[in-house]
Amino acid sequence: MNPVALEGPRLRFRELREDDIDALFAIYGSEVVTEHLSFDPRPLDSVVGVIASGIADRRVDPRTAYGLAVTLRTDSGLIGYARLTLEAHRAGQIGFALDPSVWGRGYGTETVQLLLQLGFDQLGLHRMWGARSPENAASSGAMSRNAMVEEARIRDHVFTHGAWRDSITHVILEDEWRAR
Repeated sequence: MNPVALEGPRLRFRELREDDIDALFAIYGSEVVTEHLSFDPRPLDSVVGVIASGIADRRVDPRTAYGLAVTLRTDSGLIGYARLTLEAHRAGQIGFALDPSVWGRGYGTETVQLLLQLGFDQLGLHRMWGARSPENAASSGAMSRNAMVEEARIRDHVFTHGAWRDSITHVILEDEWRAR
């Protein structure tokens, strides 16, 4: 699916644009947002690289990475970033981050739902998974509400904020997605 344009009840996925840099920097440059992510706050030049990579990924054939802007259906401004990376054996890994100004409204749950729709309904994947910090209850809830099952703890998985941190993985299979 290229370009991606996917809508949910309140949110929309669209391809990244160069004018998304400031909005994504507000997310990825934030100590608050990155507290539970797998990296420290990113400097502006790193965010420019994320945008450039997302734009370049659209030209890869076959496409294996989808870095997408999360927007409200009523406004095309970036409020979050969603990523789906394809893996072998019809599998995919998801990740997402939202601007703190929209936290607590169920947008994380809808973002995960749209990522799963993209993977299962549009790309024909069989298995999708995501990882989260053990302390990230909001991400746990967003994945669980989408029938993703907590599968494993990866010990000392990432080095972030000056320390090693475990990750908890959540998984959903194609037949579980169809049955929900």
